[in-house]
Amino acid sequence: MATWMVVDDEPDIYELLLAMFEFWGIDGVAFVDGSEAIAWIEDVDAMRIQTDLPTMAIIDIRLPDISGIEVAARLRQSSILGNIGICLITAYHMSPAEEDEAMAISQADMLLYKPLPHPDEFKRLLEGILERRAALAQVSADGTAEMPPAQPADSPSSL
Repeated sequence: MATWMVVDDEPDIYELLLAMFEFWGIDGVAFVDGSEAIAWIEDVDAMRIQTDLPTMAIIDIRLPDISGIEVAARLRQSSILGNIGICLITAYHMSPAEEDEAMAISQADMLLYKPLPHPDEFKRLLEGILERRAALAQVSADGTAEMPPAQPADSPSSL
C-alpha cells in the first residue's frame, strides 16, 4: 500500500487529507509543523526509520516554525526521499514572483491554493505528479535529468 505524508498545522486540514487517503487506499502520516517533519526526514536519512516511506508529500507553505518551502527543500536534499512527489498548498495568494520563488526554492512539483480541488480532481493531480516522477526516474536512472518546472494550479472546485 502506498504512503503519503501531510505537513499542516491545521487539524481540520490534515485530518481531512488523512481520511481521503484512507478512502483511496493510501496510508497517511501527518506532521503538524516543519520542525517535526524535518526531524523525521533526518531520521529517515540516518536510517532510523523502519517503515514504508511516503511517495507523495502535501505541505502547507505557512507553518508556525519552519516554512513548508523549507520542508520541501529538505525533502529534495534527502538521499532517500529526494524523488518524492511534492505538492505545496496555501490559503494565502501570492504574486507570480512569490510563486516562482517558492517553487524554485522548494523544487515542488505543484502549488495549489486552498480551498483544495474536489477530491477526485485532487487525487488525479497528485497521481499525475507521481506518474511524472516515475517516468523521470525511468528515463534517467543515473539521476541527471531534471523535472520540468512546475506551475501553480488553479483550484476551480473545492473540497
